[in-house]
Amino acid sequence: MNDLIIRSLLDKNQFHDPLEEALNLGISSATWPLFGLLWPSGSRMAERMALRPVTGERILEIGCGLGLSSLVAQRRGANVTASDCHPLTHAFLDNNTRLNKLRPIEYRHGLWGTAAVRDDGMPVLTQPHDAPLLGLFDLIVGSDVLYERDEAGTLAQFIDAHAAASSEIWVVDPNRGNRAAFHKHMARVGFAMHERVLDQAAQGKEPAYKGRMLTYTR
Repeated sequence: MNDLIIRSLLDKNQFHDPLEEALNLGISSATWPLFGLLWPSGSRMAERMALRPVTGERILEIGCGLGLSSLVAQRRGANVTASDCHPLTHAFLDNNTRLNKLRPIEYRHGLWGTAAVRDDGMPVLTQPHDAPLLGLFDLIVGSDVLYERDEAGTLAQFIDAHAAASSEIWVVDPNRGNRAAFHKHMARVGFAMHERVLDQAAQGKEPAYKGRMLTYTR
């Protein structure tokens, strides 16, 4: 993982949405650059992905941002699909696969939450750019995806719609405060949860980290 080449934004001050594509998806100017930065929680997820035995299972990364976990999985030969709602994610992901001389990663537009509502009031589980997201996934992973209150449980619905009957879900949460509600929503769709503390003190140039690895199985 350490020798991957990652193209990212410079900092949180970047913004470019001339056609208001991001705004129409509920992405404000303040949150626009967040997809294009490397985050500590994403690194923790990628580290775990690097240890996952490669089999024929189907893997889906949700809210992938720069897709670090997907890049790690692709390099190891896993069957991985990346998804995000940001309009520039796919271009950045393609660029990073080329920089690392990897095959293109399957990508789909995935949206849930306050902006993900159809005319009939149901959440939009998958709104692909080109083709529908077919089949179910054995492993779904997402880092720092519990960033907003989700009283309706749309993220759990999204996961349930794309997870196989027997499946595993990994979520790295930097203690956002929405974990308890997510546990309840996941239990309602049949998932049991195991929680592991990932707290780590600062080491050299590496800052301290506080968070949890949440593993759901059914």
